[in-house]
Amino acid sequence: MKRKDYLSWDEYFMGVAKLAGMRSKDPGTQVGACIVSADNKILSMGYNGFPIGCSDDEFPWEREAEDEFDTKYPYVTHSELNAILNYRGGSLAGAKLYVTLFPCNECAKAIIQSGIKEVIYDCDKYAETLSVKASKRLMRAAGVAYRAYSRTGRVVRMEF
Repeated sequence: MKRKDYLSWDEYFMGVAKLAGMRSKDPGTQVGACIVSADNKILSMGYNGFPIGCSDDEFPWEREAEDEFDTKYPYVTHSELNAILNYRGGSLAGAKLYVTLFPCNECAKAIIQSGIKEVIYDCDKYAETLSVKASKRLMRAAGVAYRAYSRTGRVVRMEF
């Protein structure tokens, strides 16, 4: 008999997204993303951080400053966009995106344009912001499905 306590695809891919997020050097928010094909193959991953060539020791990580220019927001690339830009295999049409935080409106545009058809998110703590409300409106209009990640509640023991 095969074992019955193996990970579901959702658990597996959200775990990969969470692991990718652990690469982020952002002291406040670590977000990870994993793009998956329709036949459950990992296509790309990403996490939030500065663009290649922009030193994370020279750019600000602050959330607030007197001048917004001195915060992280004008500089950080979100995990979803990084995952899309990291993909080198051609089209992402029909793919799924697993992400640890619901995408902002700017990432929603990239998701739509790339052909991703479903977003599975773990956290929606900014649901009441203009950015996330606009994101959901854009995805609904474009036919991109989104749903909350559902944990099974079972404990999985990992051994190495």
